[in-house]
This record gives sequence, C-alpha cells and structure tokens, in this order.
Amino acid sequence: MRMLLTGKNGQVGFELQRALTPLGDVHAVDSNDCDLADPQALRALIRRIQPHVIINPAAYTAVDKAEEQIDLAMAVNGHAPGIMGEEAARLGACVVHYSTDYVFDGSKAEPYVEDDVPAPLGTYGQSKLAGEIALQRATDRHIILRTSWVVGAHGNNFAKTVLRLAADRDRLSIVNDQHGAPTSAALLAEVTAKLIGQLQEGNTKPFPFGLYHLCASGDTTWFDYARFVLDYAEKSDRAAASVLKIKACDVTAIPSSQYPTLARRPSNSRLNTEKFRQTFGLPLPTWQEGLKPILDHIL
Repeated sequence: MRMLLTGKNGQVGFELQRALTPLGDVHAVDSNDCDLADPQALRALIRRIQPHVIINPAAYTAVDKAEEQIDLAMAVNGHAPGIMGEEAARLGACVVHYSTDYVFDGSKAEPYVEDDVPAPLGTYGQSKLAGEIALQRATDRHIILRTSWVVGAHGNNFAKTVLRLAADRDRLSIVNDQHGAPTSAALLAEVTAKLIGQLQEGNTKPFPFGLYHLCASGDTTWFDYARFVLDYAEKSDRAAASVLKIKACDVTAIPSSQYPTLARRPSNSRLNTEKFRQTFGLPLPTWQEGLKPILDHIL
C-alpha cells in the first residue's frame, strides 16, 4: 500500500510516520515539500505519488492568528481537504482527515455527537468545518476524525507550556470553565493505522467510511489538566521537575473572562465517541493514561 502523509513534523504527523510504516510505503511531506495553500502544487504531488490512501493531519492551527489570516487558514483547512478528495476520487483512493471540536460553539450541556449541528465560534473552526464539507462532497471514501486537545511528545502543546511556565514564573492562573479530553497524538496515530489496516485487509462488508468523533476517554478542564501535569512532574525523579517553581496546589483557577483571547473558545469541547467505539470496536484509554508516557518523555 502506498500512502501520502501530510504534516509529517506535527504532533500527529510525527506519530503517524511510526505507526503507518508497517502497512506499506509512506511518502511523508511537510510544508517545505508542498504548500497546501497552493492547489496546483497539491494536485501535482498527489498525481506524482499516486497514493492508495491520503492521510491529512496537516492544518493551520494558530487559533487566534487565524482571525487575522483568514484566507490562509481557509486555504489550508477549508480548501485543501476538498482537493485531496477530488484527487483521491480520480485515483480510487481514500482520505483520512482530522478535524476538531472547534466546529461546535460549546453551548451544549452534553458531549457532542456527530449529528449535532456545527456552529463554529471563529475562523479556525469555520475553516475546519469547510474542510469537512469539501471532503465529503468530493468523495464518499473518506474517514473524518474529529478530535480535541491534542497533545504529543513532539511539537508544542499545553503540557509543555505548563511545565515551561511553572519553571519561569512564580504564579500561574489557568481557566477552569472549558471542558474537554486531552488526546494523545500517539492514540490518534495508532487508531488510524488500525483503520487503514482494516481497510487494507478488506472483507465481505463495505468499509464504514464517514465522520467519527475520536478522543481519549473522560474529560477535564484546562485547570485540572495543568494540575495533573505538575503533580505528575512533582512525583517523578526527573531533573526537569526540580526546576519547577510552582506546584500543582499553587495553580489558580480563573474564568475564561479573565483570560481574553482574540478568538473565542468553546466552553464544552467534549465529544461523544460511542459511534466510533461501536463501529470499530477499538478501546479508547483515559486521557490520563495517554498523557503519562508523554510526560515521561518530556520530563
């Protein structure tokens, strides 16, 4: 099997390179190899590689900056997935694409299901929703995985930011009114590999292409997430923990109103994964289980 992987140096892309290698030939690219905002370059890349599967974790993820770079965010997140779908349809290939909890406004009291009506609050969410729609229109042979609060051993993320700030500052305040599930990049990569493996094996039943919610089990707030990171660091024997000025018990909880950002964030980022679990029968570990090996690597 020949696979085209975008965003190879991102949190998910890095893990996907490892997870996909046993399945066949992985042609991994980054923005230096192909600018996803350039439709002609993207089409040329796909036509040159002729992949059986396109895996697209690449995205414009600067949520606040997207409010100022609307065209770029829309080109990468909104238009590129549709181009991938069009080229995949021409080749008889399929596309695995990753989306986000930010397609919802967070006003629902319960975890969101796939059929809930999207209502993104800002440009980032709008662009990711546009990408979902463009891909769905281009080809039926797609797997769209909406996820939340991605964290990995490689790349920038909230856990690394908390550890850095706890080493540099004397006080740390974290919002306590946004809820979600920190989801490890390794989990996303491993699940993706299993899905492609099932697709590769084939059987008498058609493969269940479509849109799924995929994130770790359980949920938390950014405040409790930060305290978990610091508490784990304090209990470790790692040298990085010795430089921390702030302990878990020292972190202050604040409302989002006291931490203004250019782009609004959904207060409820929880995603219901029942459809995914029932369809594929794959276990989803808790967010704490997924985070521990990442912290071991970081520390």
